[in-house]
Amino acid sequence: MIIKAVQIERRIDPYFRPAFDATLRDPTARAITALINLQRSRDGLELAEERILPDEELHVQSIINAFSDQLRLLWKPGRFERGGNTKTHGVVRGELLVHPDLPQHLRHGIFAEPRSFPAWVRFSGPGPYITPDIDDVGFMSISVKLMKIPGPKLAEDEKFTQDLFGVSTPTFVTPDVRANAKLQQASLQNATIYHFLNLRESHLCDLIMQGLWTKTQSSPLEAPYFSCVPYLLGEGQAMQYSFWPTTKHKTKIPGLPGRPPDDYLRQALAATLSGGEAFMEMKVQVQTDAHLMPLENASVLWPERLSPRVPVATLRLPQQSSDYLSQLAFARKLTFNPWHCIAEHRPLGNQGRARKAMYKTLAALRQSENAVEHYEPTGDEELG
Repeated sequence: MIIKAVQIERRIDPYFRPAFDATLRDPTARAITALINLQRSRDGLELAEERILPDEELHVQSIINAFSDQLRLLWKPGRFERGGNTKTHGVVRGELLVHPDLPQHLRHGIFAEPRSFPAWVRFSGPGPYITPDIDDVGFMSISVKLMKIPGPKLAEDEKFTQDLFGVSTPTFVTPDVRANAKLQQASLQNATIYHFLNLRESHLCDLIMQGLWTKTQSSPLEAPYFSCVPYLLGEGQAMQYSFWPTTKHKTKIPGLPGRPPDDYLRQALAATLSGGEAFMEMKVQVQTDAHLMPLENASVLWPERLSPRVPVATLRLPQQSSDYLSQLAFARKLTFNPWHCIAEHRPLGNQGRARKAMYKTLAALRQSENAVEHYEPTGDEELG
């Protein structure tokens, strides 16, 4: 019943949501963040300092086991999909243009000097199912694989890449891997909503924070994407990053309040890029308060009053057209992992640490079941 109500709401969401977002969303987010912080104790950590959680490895293994079991239930060998960010809206060519004259404290890693990096950019929808766009939870993600990155990498399976990630909600769905393990067990039992509404251990605040940003999306190119979890920005400095569309244009969703085409987001992406280039601005938010901008709790929204988001680069997507079947085949060859990175941008916090084993193990499972070898792109690929 809850799912059906959400699907009905998605049909009328665009008629009232812009007004809500402009007036009520941010104050509500600040209030929920304050409530979350009232329930937290100070952990005594310094800026960019991490602390291993009790039983962290056990929780991570539980997440891996739940995802693996769910993938085997959902997909047959040869057609295994990703456990999260499952539906591919498109894979497009791009380049990241690092801005000149950045403040000195931002000039680390890929931002050290003004230059450009070739990129493959995958836009996707939620998982673990592949559903019509109007029936999903109103969530999108971006995965950016930068290439020709010099220097040693922290994951051994790729030598020249730096992977960047973003989702359309600014906080993660769970605060830590302990809660994430419980969420994945609930998902495996098709009881995700009960994880959030469990009276004995409620995650209602997390559900509300997600709901403030999940909505009926108009195009993968017209929403901001947030890293949600922190990363190093050079030694001793932590950041979160985000990607922001440079246009305020909103593509009309066909068919509302009836039923749009099942893949209208893919169609919007393709239509925009076939007619011209698109841009997204990459911004960095530096941690300035170790408690109010925590590394080990990904459900806390970092306040911009303490640290504004600063533009550091532009993601340019040139005019292009590509056959979707070629894009889909290429997407299945690619693997993304935040540990495909240089040391200056190492993932931080328990959710970031967890992703090293999670992404590696689940990618290996998908590759094994599909009988394909790992592939590292160069940027020279041509899609049909």
